[in-house]
Amino acid sequence: MGKPAAKELSTGRPRLADWLAAAGGSLASIFLPAGCRLCQELLTSVSRLPICGQCLASFPRISGCICRVCGLPLDLTRDQTAEVEGGDRSPTLCEQCRDDTYHFDCARSFARYEDSLVRAIVLLKFEEMDPLADWFADRLAEVAVHPSREMQADVIVPVPLHKDRHRERGFNQAELLSKRLARRLRLPHQGLLLVRKRPRPNKLLLTNRERWEAVRGAFATRPGSQVDNKRVLLVDDVMTTGATLDACARALREAGATSVVGLTVARAILNPRKVGR
Repeated sequence: MGKPAAKELSTGRPRLADWLAAAGGSLASIFLPAGCRLCQELLTSVSRLPICGQCLASFPRISGCICRVCGLPLDLTRDQTAEVEGGDRSPTLCEQCRDDTYHFDCARSFARYEDSLVRAIVLLKFEEMDPLADWFADRLAEVAVHPSREMQADVIVPVPLHKDRHRERGFNQAELLSKRLARRLRLPHQGLLLVRKRPRPNKLLLTNRERWEAVRGAFATRPGSQVDNKRVLLVDDVMTTGATLDACARALREAGATSVVGLTVARAILNPRKVGR
């Protein structure tokens, strides 16, 4: 009986702090009304998240038929539609995954990397916006617990930043997401398991082939890290070509992971004929 009471007392201060923060935010919103950080419309509801409900609802969620490996949304051809209607209810493969094999078992994303979601990702990446990280973590949890065996995991790991980039930015946006997701899924979190040995090129925009070359051999597990016989859920903010998730998954598999699944907030939709390794 004593232990639960102690646990309740130990959580009292954080709850009080959260209440005070929310109350302060409420008062500020009354006397200093702010605009949505995405559309600039005046926020009419009290929330720590400075994005309006209309913008949040506008994020283009991924649904329908997707590639069973990389999660790419698919426009079914007549033959593919007949295959699904004929009894094969599993998603088919995209053109990229028919030609290549990723080192991760599968990857899934919340929404397409388009329009207002692009601006929201920028806020997360450069402003360490905790309320937005909370909101995105809720969406990732919804994707992860979808009735599918593909997303089962024993541990959650964020895609790491190079030490120079981490020092410059002060935080890793993937870790903001992965820590919160681990709490929601009640899974262990290992934020230091992976390390990036080589930084991303300074070039602002990379071709698809340059993306693959930039991450080839760029990731490794830290000495002494325990990943043998574990199923790893790998978290990042955006999946573009899948090169980063692939490189991380390769390092995890070489360290003994039995499976690696990727989970990202956003998924860039590219022309598969232009995606090269």
